[in-house]
Formats: sequence, C-alpha cells, structure tokens
Amino acid sequence: MCDLQPVETDRLLMRQWQQSDLLPFAELNADPVVMEYFPGTLTANDSDALAQKIQTFLVEHGWGLWALEEKRSHRFMGFVGLSIPSVNLPFSPCVEVGWRLAQDFWGNGYATEAALASLHKAFEQLQLDEVVSFTSEINQRSRAVMERIDMIDTQQNFEHPSVAPNNPLREHVLYKLTRERWSRRNEAGRV
Repeated sequence: MCDLQPVETDRLLMRQWQQSDLLPFAELNADPVVMEYFPGTLTANDSDALAQKIQTFLVEHGWGLWALEEKRSHRFMGFVGLSIPSVNLPFSPCVEVGWRLAQDFWGNGYATEAALASLHKAFEQLQLDEVVSFTSEINQRSRAVMERIDMIDTQQNFEHPSVAPNNPLREHVLYKLTRERWSRRNEAGRV
C-alpha cells in the first residue's frame, strides 16, 4: 500500500476520492453529453462501483485517476490521472492518461492542466518510459487535449474490444508520449 499524496496545480487539486464526490460523479456519468463517446451512460450503482475501483487502485499504487477539485470553489469536477486499462488492448500492458469532467468545467483548459500534472507524475516520479491515451476516433474534444499535451497520434487505430461491432465508437485512435519527448518538452519550457 502506498501513501497517496495529492497533486496540485495553479487552479486544481487532484486528490483521493471522498464520499461527497459520489453524487456529482454519478450525475456526470449519467450525462449523455459527457458520455457521448462511451457505449452508454452509467447508473448510480455502476458509477459508485467505478469510483470504488478507482479509489482502491489509488490506495494500492499511490497514483491513479484522482478526483479533480477546483481550488477556488472546492467543487468536484470529475477525474484526471493515470490508469492501467483493465481490458486487454493491442498495445497492452500500458499506462494511460485519461480524464472525464462535468460539462460545467469544459473549455477552461482544466483537462489539459491536470493531464500535464499527471504526465509529470508519470515521467518524473514513476519514471515511466511511455504513456498512452486513446479514445473513439470521432471524439475530437479528447483528441484536442491529447495534442495539447504533446502526445503523438500513432496512426495505429484499433477496434476497442469493449465496444460492440458496428458501433461507430468502436474504432479508436492511439496517442503516445515518451519520456524522451516529455524531456524535450521540458527543456523547451513548454510545461
């Protein structure tokens, strides 16, 4: 078991989950706009189970998908962080950087800010060689975040095994960032 330390940025606190996060997390997961590029929305029970799984991973590893809180308002925003996908993917094993924010927080650069803090943790503290991110090929919002954090589209699209065949969300893009590219980004002063 690891000692979980919160991660802070100028505007955000990435922390362990709290009981008070469950209701806004369930609302976020039930929002069809937020979940547009997932196979479906989540019930409150499914959302709570996901939060529990995320919390357990955080405690066991000392890193993971942190609950994201806006410092100014102390509002729960969603999650951002690192994870190990539970489904076997063509590029497994891997560590993924990912995010899911409530609509109220879109368009302010929060996902980018927190994803960069997650990548700092991945490369500077965990000493990972590579981090991936993936999403449905048609999810332009998440792809834009991936590009803003300097990830590269590998052009190695794949069919996500958890998405039904013939579903337009099945084709996924794979983005990667290496520690070498991250270091060059730091040296150029872009972090």
